[in-house]
Amino acid sequence: MISKTSPPPLNPEEVSMLTSTIYTAKTSQASLDAAYALTDLLIKSPGFRGLQTYDVLGDIRKAAADKKDGAKREGAMLILGALFERFPPAQPISEVVFLLQNGGIVAPALDALADKGQVVRESAQYALDALFTNLKPESMIVGLLPALSEYLGKRTGKWQGTVGAYELIGRMADKAKMGMGSKDEEKIKEILRESMGKRLAALIPIVESGMHDLKAEVSRQATKTMISLTTLLSNDDVAPRIPLLIKTMQHPSTETLQKAIHALSQTTFVAIVTSPVLALLTPLLERSLNTPTTPQEVLRQTVVVVENLTKLVHDPIEARTFLPKLKPGVQGVKDRASLPEVRELADRAVKVINKAMGEDDGSVAVGQIAPTTTEDVLKVLEKEVKLRGGISGTAGDAEIWLYTKQYTAEMVREDVAMREITRIKSCIGPYLEQIVKDDQAQMVADAVLAHCIEEDHRKFGQPIKEDSSEVEIVNTDFSLAYGGMLLLSHTNLRLLKGHRYGLCGRNGAGKSTLMRSIAEGKLEGFPSKDELKTCFVEHNQGEDADLSILEFCVKDPELASKGRNRISEVLGEVGFTSGPEGRQMQKVGSLSGGWKMKLALARAMLMGADVLLLDEPTNHLDVTNVKWLEEYLKSHTEITSLIVSHDSGFLDEVCTDIYHYENKKLVCYPGNLAAFVRVKPEGKSYYTLSASQVQFKFPNPGLLTGVKSNTRAIIRMTDCLYTYPGASKPSLQNVSCALTLSSRTAIIGANGAGKSTLIKLLTGETIPQAGKVEKHPNLRIGYIKQHALEHVEMHMEKTPNQYLQWRYANGDDREVLMKQTRVLSAEDKAQMEKHIDLKDGKGARRIENLMGRQKWKKSFQYEVKWIGMLPKHNSQISRETLLELGFDKLVQEFDDHEASREGLGFRQLEPKIISKHFEDLGLDPEIANHNEISGLSGGQKVKVVLAGALWNNPHLLVLDEPTNFLDRDSLGGLAVAIRDYKGGVVMISHNEEFVGALCPEQWHVADGRVTHKGHLAVAMDRFEDSRPGSSAASSAVSSATASAVNSGAEDQGDMKFKSKKKKKMTRQQLKEREVRRRLRHIEWLNSPKGTPHPTDSDDDA
Repeated sequence: MISKTSPPPLNPEEVSMLTSTIYTAKTSQASLDAAYALTDLLIKSPGFRGLQTYDVLGDIRKAAADKKDGAKREGAMLILGALFERFPPAQPISEVVFLLQNGGIVAPALDALADKGQVVRESAQYALDALFTNLKPESMIVGLLPALSEYLGKRTGKWQGTVGAYELIGRMADKAKMGMGSKDEEKIKEILRESMGKRLAALIPIVESGMHDLKAEVSRQATKTMISLTTLLSNDDVAPRIPLLIKTMQHPSTETLQKAIHALSQTTFVAIVTSPVLALLTPLLERSLNTPTTPQEVLRQTVVVVENLTKLVHDPIEARTFLPKLKPGVQGVKDRASLPEVRELADRAVKVINKAMGEDDGSVAVGQIAPTTTEDVLKVLEKEVKLRGGISGTAGDAEIWLYTKQYTAEMVREDVAMREITRIKSCIGPYLEQIVKDDQAQMVADAVLAHCIEEDHRKFGQPIKEDSSEVEIVNTDFSLAYGGMLLLSHTNLRLLKGHRYGLCGRNGAGKSTLMRSIAEGKLEGFPSKDELKTCFVEHNQGEDADLSILEFCVKDPELASKGRNRISEVLGEVGFTSGPEGRQMQKVGSLSGGWKMKLALARAMLMGADVLLLDEPTNHLDVTNVKWLEEYLKSHTEITSLIVSHDSGFLDEVCTDIYHYENKKLVCYPGNLAAFVRVKPEGKSYYTLSASQVQFKFPNPGLLTGVKSNTRAIIRMTDCLYTYPGASKPSLQNVSCALTLSSRTAIIGANGAGKSTLIKLLTGETIPQAGKVEKHPNLRIGYIKQHALEHVEMHMEKTPNQYLQWRYANGDDREVLMKQTRVLSAEDKAQMEKHIDLKDGKGARRIENLMGRQKWKKSFQYEVKWIGMLPKHNSQISRETLLELGFDKLVQEFDDHEASREGLGFRQLEPKIISKHFEDLGLDPEIANHNEISGLSGGQKVKVVLAGALWNNPHLLVLDEPTNFLDRDSLGGLAVAIRDYKGGVVMISHNEEFVGALCPEQWHVADGRVTHKGHLAVAMDRFEDSRPGSSAASSAVSSATASAVNSGAEDQGDMKFKSKKKKKMTRQQLKEREVRRRLRHIEWLNSPKGTPHPTDSDDDA
């Protein structure tokens, strides 16, 4: 080996001769051959020191600047290319000479790209390409990238050099793109991607300024480079927004900026929001905050995004690069925004920013790990070199050591930051080989490596020894957010083969969002479907309704390879019988919710999934099918399951582990739900119905004209029959039932038995083919369908507040007007064309509309407007006469209008009051006012639907599967609200816990018939606030036990309600009435803001 301290001298004449040949050769190839010869000669003898000893780089700079001799300029670039190509692999310390010492030699090569001679430009490009190819990722980051940034920052070079510099930065970003390379190749890409990402804060302004350059070529290349830089984000959620964000940078305007901010507020963030994401978004957010003309709504969105991005950054210390730019703008919004709500949000954001920057107490946040700095590495490196005799005494080595130690320390810092400890030796030993004494380079590298490993273990702990008997299939760290809502922050998800994990948390915590992200392959670090077959089983009602069940499965692209026979066999296993008359031949559209869920489960079975993602799998399933599902999951020990369910019994039976949302983290607890509650006593809400966490306040339904007893029937079905079109037998037949204001009725039955059909007949959604449905003319019904989201599926672009304003904008509930009993059929339209003769001497006339209604005898009479006649000719016609003449729907429509008008009499359709109404039903006003319905979780959408049904103060609440999508806290709040509600409630639910606590009366639906079971004891001990003798707990039981529906004592004959004329009151009665009204008014004054004023009625005692 050649001695590093005293290399054999090189003949200067030989160097001079080769240099002359390079500059004077007749052909480019001859010049290049001479350049290679010179490079090899330098490497063999003096090494990197020869570059200084023989002033090779000085000669290159002079030749490159020789404007008169093109051959010299070409030769200079060829020497440079040969040096870049062969020196770094042989002696890595040469990188320090090329990139750092005396300002480096990259700038002359970039300037040469503007040379008038094509051969010179090509030679310069060759030199730059050679350098780019032979640098490892750490060298590119620490050496080349600063050199390019410095060149672009000076702005004194030719535009061709600027284009070249931008192109090299773009190539670095492109090289960092993830691909299908080997593990080592992808690791190199990851290092480059992470390191460049950390420097985007400085790079993006440089590249963005080039996008606005007057030279079209520069602008085009800068835009391409910006597109390449955005790939460093490695964030699939931001990726769809990148074209809009780049357009906003390229063509800055108010319109593009507002579109970009809105897009960000509607983005679901799954991958960790790292500094690259902040670097891209900070300039846009800063512009939005500091532009005086930014609308208040855009400011609100901007402030919320700033706050949550600050929370989402993996390391708040990292965020300090960006927060000083955003804080003044947020502070300005806090001080000057016109809307109090926006000022409040800005105040909250300022506090979060202060905390992230460590300004609250001037220290690093608790739990933060202080990053390793270049100075930390330098101390260790200098110490170890000194211990081993220091550097050689060769002339010039002291100067090169100053550059080298800084260069290597920065590379080591990059590897330590990414915990790539194994790469540390390659960043030290090869660079010190030529300058330390007695071959101590590797020993120095080993010592620095040992120190870094010790520090890593101190900060992050020793590696955990895993149980060898368990097979780990997933282990990933990630964050999860939706727009302005932070859901999970830097949490870990680890799944073991065969385990069944229950995912527990409140509505809106992000349970379904997490599973959907996994299913769509968007969760960072989760294996792809090619590696791990994952199937998402959710409530999706979008199937092709016209296909048979078997054909639907056969035509599924993912199931086509299974074959018809195998598909039929699996369908049979879950209950879909085969044969011409079997369930497999039924149309998908005819399935009830429970059978649709079983169809989704059958599809998952056919796919042979490794991981089952089950979102509320027991929703719509009866007891038998829930038991079947439990046995299926427990028997398939090769399948890993991730389950979201609010059925505590199901989770207790099935789960082997519980993942619980705690402070925006996923915490894993071994065992089932009972074991989880023993460890976390606050989890007992999964077993009791409590309103301590979420309180629902149902509005008082108000009085119902003529109904003074809570046990008087207000709606009744008599001998009703209904058959679905195309069905061979009726779904319901000979059904008779009734409900009162005190009803707490549960409808029980197997999937497909006809429970929802019964509800639809009661509420007017469908019309019976035989029998009749009667209801009180002023009865208001609040109805939530089985698939509750149907109520809002046409309004996904609205906020909940806007949806409620739309629904009640005209004083009527628009959903009521869409029912089949309100839609005019061809016969009804023909009826409206008929002429009516009332035998009053005025002849036959056609009814135009009903204008009013008043009490008459024991019923009502209606003011009728005639077509072509003035209002003074209007007539008063009794309800019975109009019904006898066939104007049922006209009367019903007017009754609905009057009922709605009564219910909305004290309701103001104003945003603030609507917000209070949503808050009473457990939905955050911030979400209700500003988040589109499409972005809400299933449970939040159910709360929107519930708020819509209760806005007009209904007397009867009809709930079809109300427990679906609601978490335990919301379930408890709903149960307590139903228990204390002053109106009637009828519900369909398979949740035995919920029904058993609330409903003393049950209607069992089977084989098309309804069987009544009343006087059942309710399990009041399931309420957390229950106690012996509690009036709140026993009110529903006592009223239902005495119900006239059970006894039949009050409900003989037709449903007629007395409407007596008012008698003149005595003076004493007037005084008593005034006292009652005053007491009601005082009670209203003490009630929460937004509570409707009680009706001043004379009907109460």
